[in-house]
Amino acid sequence: MSSLTLNSPHRKRNTYTWLYFLLPSIAIMMLFFIYPILLTFFYSFTNLALTGESARELKFIGLDNYTRMFQDPAVRISIWNTLIFLFGSAVIGQQVLGFLIALLMKHKNKLFRRVVGTIVLAGWVTPEIVSALCLYSFFGDNGTLNAIITSFGLPEVTWLFTVPMLTIILANIWNGTAFSMLIFQAALDDVPSEIEEAAVVDGASRWQILTRIILPYIKDSITTNMMLVTLQTLGVFGLIYAMTGGGPGTSTTTLPIFMYNQAFINYQLGYGTAISLLLLLIGIVLSLFYIRSMK
Repeated sequence: MSSLTLNSPHRKRNTYTWLYFLLPSIAIMMLFFIYPILLTFFYSFTNLALTGESARELKFIGLDNYTRMFQDPAVRISIWNTLIFLFGSAVIGQQVLGFLIALLMKHKNKLFRRVVGTIVLAGWVTPEIVSALCLYSFFGDNGTLNAIITSFGLPEVTWLFTVPMLTIILANIWNGTAFSMLIFQAALDDVPSEIEEAAVVDGASRWQILTRIILPYIKDSITTNMMLVTLQTLGVFGLIYAMTGGGPGTSTTTLPIFMYNQAFINYQLGYGTAISLLLLLIGIVLSLFYIRSMK
């Protein structure tokens, strides 16, 4: 009894020792993550600006920025463009194409996997601005795609003007598909081959093996990849800005582009931070939806 009493302070100290090792990480997270979010949240309720009278005196204006945001038709257009871009390039494009490439590489020899993997990874490891310039040259009026089309006797198409949203969706698919491919490749490699062989012996077709064995087995990887790709796509800025600048007009103005224009072109930082919190809210809602689907 006495030994337990003597050892209890020492045991208590050991219980909280792990906290001392976490303090540097907690401090860094508070300084570089929590503090900027709180500061952004505060600035969204102010008239913060880079020029003009508002730049001289910072004032708390309450919900004026949010009222203006929800009454601004340009915000609704940007939200709609963001959802189209997100659905086309992330939910459909990267997810489906990444899975198909990974499925194509399943059970193939090492040489085939290396060649295909290297080709697909080239778009992912290339910096975003370099990818944007390459794809701008590909879809431009005098670009590679029009050169291919005209070689078959077809007329040129002004892709960046006629179908600008399609061009940035295809560009983002090319730039980000490799990430989904790697996730699905690892998931497919974990599917036990014995289950597939048993299904083949029982007379199952390839489609039945895919829909009744493979997809249910990797459903957690599908949901996780969907969430990661969605959050990554929501923040795409450089690719769109370098290719179209949000135009022509507002046809490719997504929320990151609109936020940048308001904050650094129109110098309305308070309004720009309010728009950034709207983008953050969309990301949180979609993340909660994906987490709920995993359960």
